[in-house]
Amino acid sequence: MRAFFGALWRGLDGLRKFLHLVLLLLLFGIVLGALRTTIPVLPSKAALVIRPEGQIVEQLTGDPFARAIEKLQGGLRSETLVWDLADAIIAARDDDRIQALVLDLDRFTGAGQPTLQELTRAIDTFRTSGKKVIAQGSVYLQAQYYLAAHADEIYVDPLGFVLIDGYDRYVMYYKGALDKLGVDMNVFRVGAYKSAVEPYTRTDMSAEDREESLAYLGALWSGYQEQVQKARQLPADAITKYVAGVAGALAGQGGDGAKLALDAGLVTGIRTSIEVEDEVSELVGRDDDNDSYRSVDVNDYLRVVHAEEKLRSDGKPVIGVVVAAGEMLDGFQPGGTIGGESTARLIREARLDDNVKALLLRIDSPGGSMFAAEQIHREIEALKAVGKPVIVSMGDLAASGGYYIAAPADEIWAQPTTITGSIGIFATIPTVNRTLDKIGVSVDGVGTTEWSGQLRIDRPIGKEAGQFLQATIEHGYAVFLDRVAAGRGKTREEVDTIAQGRVWAGIDAKRVGLVDHLGGFDDALGAAAALAGVDEGGYDVEFIEPSLSWAEELALQVKTRAVLAFAGAGGRLPGSALARVARQFDPVAAELERWSRLSSANHLYAYCFCLAQ
Repeated sequence: MRAFFGALWRGLDGLRKFLHLVLLLLLFGIVLGALRTTIPVLPSKAALVIRPEGQIVEQLTGDPFARAIEKLQGGLRSETLVWDLADAIIAARDDDRIQALVLDLDRFTGAGQPTLQELTRAIDTFRTSGKKVIAQGSVYLQAQYYLAAHADEIYVDPLGFVLIDGYDRYVMYYKGALDKLGVDMNVFRVGAYKSAVEPYTRTDMSAEDREESLAYLGALWSGYQEQVQKARQLPADAITKYVAGVAGALAGQGGDGAKLALDAGLVTGIRTSIEVEDEVSELVGRDDDNDSYRSVDVNDYLRVVHAEEKLRSDGKPVIGVVVAAGEMLDGFQPGGTIGGESTARLIREARLDDNVKALLLRIDSPGGSMFAAEQIHREIEALKAVGKPVIVSMGDLAASGGYYIAAPADEIWAQPTTITGSIGIFATIPTVNRTLDKIGVSVDGVGTTEWSGQLRIDRPIGKEAGQFLQATIEHGYAVFLDRVAAGRGKTREEVDTIAQGRVWAGIDAKRVGLVDHLGGFDDALGAAAALAGVDEGGYDVEFIEPSLSWAEELALQVKTRAVLAFAGAGGRLPGSALARVARQFDPVAAELERWSRLSSANHLYAYCFCLAQ
């Protein structure tokens, strides 16, 4: 009996050790899989496919794990990084393996005009190689056509069309609803053109807002027409005539939008995706499965390019790039927003890194918290104090707080259609005492000082509190003027005449001295190198971003792979796509969400509600 149980125990113990070994090997395999970065093998001849999804942005929103989860949930907020697309296109110009560029624009939903210009510049550079650029789409809306116009050949589906509708700015005004609800919006602001709070204080657009909106929308529309007509070699009034007559002309074509676009010279042909596929196949050949033409997407191509660049790295001096994109909030913030502390820390890294010889600050922001802007401003000044030049490159929008952090730069570059300026400050505090009156609720009590209870939302704003807040706003505006005056070499009075919360298009901002030069990212990069005394082509460009430790990176990869495996095995992640759609298209919910993010401790905001569609 003892021998039997002894043998049984040894057997079970051996099985336990075996199972432990299998488990360890499995965990080891998961870790290796998470750390392993497979470099794709490129065909000797292929087309690079540019297939942007969603919005093209300066910086991806959120952290990588959150984006992976959102993608698995079928999230509608997909984004494509502009720098990935531009870098891939530029690298492909001199790459003999890439024989053509294909723009597949059906999943692309939009971007600001300056962002689009960064891509069209890359496309134009690619075309200097003599290689063909082919655009295909079922339909072309305004932003899609802006990109497609720079292709050698533009093909639209037989059931498609080209729709260009210009730019607009229509705002929902809530004062009527707030009056019915008994909500009072107590507004404190400086600047005749600071219209950010007007949706809560008016029922229509003010004359000042209408004036400035028409000015910058006109600049956007002129820039669009000029760039598209130049790219397609169309007459100077071609787009104006097409837009003005498209409805009547379409009826004359029996509703055939593709034929109308062809007759107007906006596309070079009407073809199905299969026919386009056959044409590209003639240029680069069929893939191994004979399923389509030989192709490589942007992500795979960049992995190859970056791996090859690492092998060629030779310790050149570095021009650092910090991207400040999104709303400006206090503290540490994820990608797609600007954190007062997190963005300041990235600039500090550039200051402390001896290899970084200059900093390029790329701004695409409507502003937000004034305190966050001040934190970033101080760090820029500290970087300049150690002798490193700072160049600002403005994207679609660098207004209000976005301009606050641009002001101290040695040079400011913007596109003609960049929206900037909006130098002004505001604060708002809603009170609901009238709302409570409507339902028979009253508020009464005592306090130890005259100030006690003056900032409660269930009581009217007290006289002293109102005076305090207005004085604080005026002081904040004075500080803003001083920051701009010091950075721009002007007096406070000179800045005040072009401030007052007014929004300017880049071309007008240069005229009034808010911007030094008109140009894109590459122009600003060259200026940074020149100020740093670095020879052209003698430097590397490094995007300075929050870094993860090896343990954090491993944990992120393991979590992401686990989620992917779970979903791939048929697991269903929670979340309602219908609810996300509702939130996306509910303007009131979107407005409340935006205000909920503005939570600065001092309630001072340098924010521009100046986005155009």
